[in-house]
Amino acid sequence: MINWRIISKIIGSLLFIEAFFMACCLVMAFSFHEDDVLAFMMSTAFTFGCAFIILYFGREAENSLSRRDAYVVVALTWVIFSFFGMFPFLIHGSMTSITDAYFETMSGFTTTGATVIDNVEALPHALLFWRSLMQWIGGLGIVFFTIAILPSLVGGSVKVFAAEATGPMRSKMHPRLSTSAKWIWSIYVLLTIVCALSFWLAGMDWFDATNYSMSTTATGGFSTHNGTIFLAKPSIEYLAILFQFLAGINFTLLYIGIFKLKIGTLLRNSEFKMYVAAIVVATVWIMYLLITRMDYALEPAFRSSLFQVVSFITTTGLSNTDAGAWPHITWVILMVLMFMGACAGSTTGGFKCVRVLMLLKVLRNELRHILHPNAVLPVKMSGQSIPQNRLVTLLAFFTLYVITLLITATIMSVSGVDFTNAVTISLSLISNVGAGLDTNIGPQMSWADLSVGIKWLCSLLMLVGRLEIMAVLVLFTRSFWKEN
Repeated sequence: MINWRIISKIIGSLLFIEAFFMACCLVMAFSFHEDDVLAFMMSTAFTFGCAFIILYFGREAENSLSRRDAYVVVALTWVIFSFFGMFPFLIHGSMTSITDAYFETMSGFTTTGATVIDNVEALPHALLFWRSLMQWIGGLGIVFFTIAILPSLVGGSVKVFAAEATGPMRSKMHPRLSTSAKWIWSIYVLLTIVCALSFWLAGMDWFDATNYSMSTTATGGFSTHNGTIFLAKPSIEYLAILFQFLAGINFTLLYIGIFKLKIGTLLRNSEFKMYVAAIVVATVWIMYLLITRMDYALEPAFRSSLFQVVSFITTTGLSNTDAGAWPHITWVILMVLMFMGACAGSTTGGFKCVRVLMLLKVLRNELRHILHPNAVLPVKMSGQSIPQNRLVTLLAFFTLYVITLLITATIMSVSGVDFTNAVTISLSLISNVGAGLDTNIGPQMSWADLSVGIKWLCSLLMLVGRLEIMAVLVLFTRSFWKEN
């Protein structure tokens, strides 16, 4: 049986946090003296009021969550946060459609970075900051953020973490999950601050530096300028590459390797090696194509290819050029990277490098079994054997991933979207990239031309991709809602 009291208590408390962040944007609106003050004032008051009401229904709840409650909490949190997050846009009038506003906020919180706003530069500063802040909050997970700051609130924090965390394996840096969460969020905050300072020192103004640092470290991709092509200086582009790359590493490994100075542990990790190898191979390949087919000079070819490769594999979606104008073979390479994603336990989306590596090792073992049917061939990652049940889960996840892609691409195609675009959009959204490669939806275009129904489907696809399919689809099974 679902314990709605504890769910109300948690969601009500989380809404106070969202209202607090809106209040921060209200302060910014006052400081810039723009026309979004009323929008944030009303949105903050409304969110605070609803938080009180929802919290009131859960006032007598005990801090104990079942696994079933945890999945409901996580899914509802992302849906409700996106619902309240759209009110500043609607009240301000920069968006008049609920569909567009909800798409925008879901894209922000899931760090997808797809936008339906054609003229981003026309937005006031506080609304631009709210867009960046949404993806920064969602980067490591809304509920995971709560575990870090309010561990006593979520009694079943391990179950909640399992429902929201990315990747097939969970690594811990401390026996207490709340302590691990604090360390991971500390690294995240530090990475964001250093990124912002680096952008500022390289020549960005402080507002752009702050927004792009949140967009980069959250691997979100929202921009304060029209399109995502904004990096005019090579030094800023290289900095963006560096911080996107760091954000794509498992944060536990990042802590052990960099902050505890155990670089060897990082370099020996199988997933990290796969991540680096994919970037190197894809960059060299695309760089060769740009030099031989498009007459790029060596350094611009290296910088453009490396930026696009890191942006797509980390599912950030930022761009320093229009990749849609590149040879079609580069599209295939970038789509493979979009599907693969970076490391589990990072802010990125996608299938994750560790799963790709595990699938390749399973395939290799099956080919060996043909020659040696009685051989015992374990699948090992970083020297550790993977249990059989995790491999079964991996294959189930891969099957669901592909089926979801095919179904959504088919629905889009039937609704009138070009099939190539339908596949690209579906892969982009379920991987939380937000960038397309067609001339209609690319790094310089918005997603505003999609129909209302498709935008709602896209919002669901972004949520499914952020919570890695299982945590959402389990809610639609009959057994989930049975009392026993």
